[in-house]
Amino acid sequence: MATKKIWYYQLDPGRNMGKTNSLNDDDLREFVELQATFAVSGKSWLVDVADVDQETFDLSVKNPNKGEELRLREPQEILDEIAVLDLESAEILAGIGEIL
Repeated sequence: MATKKIWYYQLDPGRNMGKTNSLNDDDLREFVELQATFAVSGKSWLVDVADVDQETFDLSVKNPNKGEELRLREPQEILDEIAVLDLESAEILAGIGEIL
């Protein structure tokens, strides 16, 4: 029987994993439950084989159930903005001081 749909699951344990903080049974509990029936959820979805690029067969895909990720600003960008706002505040306060 030919494959018609591909089931994806996005593992998101909610923590950083590494040598001292490895993947455990609790992290995989939802995966095990969902994969038994290939259920669709917020972390799992199906893709029709017909929708896979037939030239590259690239199976990488983004979770269609997940909202768009926010772009986080670089720390230096935030510091630069704070500096500009501080200058503006200082100018406004100086102007108020002159009025008084």
